[in-house]
Amino acid sequence: MNAYEVNFDGLVGLTHNYGGLAVGNIASAESALTSSNPREAALQGLEKMKRLSDLGIRQGVLPPQDRPAVSVLRKLGFVGEDAAVIRCVATVAPGLLRACSSASSMWVANAATVSPSADTEDGKVHFTVANLPSQLHRSIEASVTSAVLKRVFSDERYFVHHDPLPSNLYFGDEGAANHMRFCPNHGEAGVEVFVFGRSASRDIPKPLRFPARQSLEASEAIARLHRIKRGKELFVQQNPAAVDAGAFHNDVLAVTNCNVLFYHHAAYPEWEETEAKITKACGWPVHFIRAGEEDITLAEAVRTYLFNSQLLTLRGNEMMILAPAECQESDSARTFLERIVQDGANPIVHVEYVNLRQSMKNGGGPACLRLRVVLTEPELDAVQKNSRVVFDECLYNELKAWIEKHYRERLSPTDLDDPALLRESRAALDELTTILGLGSLYDFQRP
Repeated sequence: MNAYEVNFDGLVGLTHNYGGLAVGNIASAESALTSSNPREAALQGLEKMKRLSDLGIRQGVLPPQDRPAVSVLRKLGFVGEDAAVIRCVATVAPGLLRACSSASSMWVANAATVSPSADTEDGKVHFTVANLPSQLHRSIEASVTSAVLKRVFSDERYFVHHDPLPSNLYFGDEGAANHMRFCPNHGEAGVEVFVFGRSASRDIPKPLRFPARQSLEASEAIARLHRIKRGKELFVQQNPAAVDAGAFHNDVLAVTNCNVLFYHHAAYPEWEETEAKITKACGWPVHFIRAGEEDITLAEAVRTYLFNSQLLTLRGNEMMILAPAECQESDSARTFLERIVQDGANPIVHVEYVNLRQSMKNGGGPACLRLRVVLTEPELDAVQKNSRVVFDECLYNELKAWIEKHYRERLSPTDLDDPALLRESRAALDELTTILGLGSLYDFQRP
C-alpha cells in the first residue's frame, strides 16, 4: 500500500524566549537570558514547511501550547487573577516563570513516539506522548500534546493513542528524538530502533557531565505498547561521551530515512557493533553514512547540528538533506555534505540549507521541529477530513498573515511578566484553532 512520511512541524509559540532552561543543551545555555524574536522564529519555521511542501514532501503543522502556563502556576500555590499570578511569580520565582513561559513545544520531535501501521501487529498507527520528566519546562507539555494528537489523529479505525508513561525518571521518555526507523520504503514493514541514554535498573556506563534523558525501561515499554512485530525492535545505547558533549538526544548525532543512517561515529559506544545489529535486524541493504572525528569533530557536529538535518525522500526515491545554515558556514560540515552528494554509492543527491537561527540559538535544528508520521492514503485522508493541519498554499498564506498580526518582534526573559503577553497569546491561539479546524483545544477556550 502507498504510504507517505508526513512531517508535522510545531509552530513556534508567541512566548519564544531564551530562558536557558535545558540542562545539557549547550546552545540553550549560551543564549540564556538574551532577547529573542518570536515573529522571526515562527516565520523561519513556516518557511521551512513551505519549502518542503513545494518539493512535494507532505507537510503538516501542529499548534503551540498556551503560555505562560498559568494553570501550572496555580497548582504550585499562586493565587489571584491571571495578571496577579504572573507578577507574583516574576517577583518571587522568575526561573519558574521562564519555565512556564517556554515555547519548547515547538520541538515536536519530543512530542511522542510514533509507530506506523506497517510495523504493528494490529495494523494501526500507535502514538505514545512523551512524559519529558527530565526538564521542568517540558514536563508540563504532555497533557496538551496528548489532546492535540488525539484531535488530529482521531479516527479509531486507524489510530491508537497511549497515555504518557508514568512521569518519573525510571520511565523517562523524550519521544521520537530517540527513535529511528529503517525500512525498504515507507509503506513496508520496518525495524524500529529505540536509543536510550541510561537504565534505571541495569548497570551500564553513564555520562559524567550532563544527565542522560531517555531510559531503556521507557523504550522497552513503548515497544510493548505499540505491539511492534516480533523481532522488529532494536535497543541501542547512546554514547555517554556524546551526551556529555551536548548530544542530549540521539537526533543531535543521527538521522535515518528508509535504508539510510546518517550519523557521527561518536553517537554510539561501538559504532561497528551498532551497524552490525542494524544490518542483521533489517535483512535488506542499509547505507551507513558515518562521519569520523577526522571529518567533523564531535564538538563541531553538536555546534552546527549537522546530524539534526532532515533526511528526506524526493520524487523518484532520491534523497536530500535539509541542513541548518550553520552547516553551510562550517568548513568541515559543508565539505562533508558535499562529499556525500558526490558519492554515487548512496541515494542522497541534494543538500539544501535552511535558516532556523532563532530555533538553533535555543538548541533545536530542522529535525527537532518535526514529528515524522508515516501514513497510508486512507490514514492521511482521515486526518484531512478531521482538521486543516495538512499544509497547502492557502494554509501557508493564512499562517503567515496570522504570525505577522500577532507575534512580537522582540522578547526578553524580563518581558514575561507583562500580562498583555498572555492576552496576546490567547487571542492568537483562539484564532489559530479556527484556522486549523481544531475546535476548542485549550482550557481558556472552554467555559
